[in-house]
Amino acid sequence: MHVNKVSHVTTIDRVAADLGEDVDWLHDVALDMDIEDGVIWVYGTGDDQVLAFTDFGIDTLVDLIKEHRKLARSNPET
Repeated sequence: MHVNKVSHVTTIDRVAADLGEDVDWLHDVALDMDIEDGVIWVYGTGDDQVLAFTDFGIDTLVDLIKEHRKLARSNPET
């Protein structure tokens, strides 16, 4: 897949709903991602902005979710 040929993105709210995850938690997980991972900021009018993902970005995010959960299970005090 060519990551430089993006025809659409999906907002973090939609991804959270599709994955059954909390938007705020998902946002924290996504902070570990870079543009090369398929995440972008979409800016609207004024201060309106939203985090969005390419299809590749959603796959990357799902992998990060698994990693975060694995770390949480191995270190329950954090």
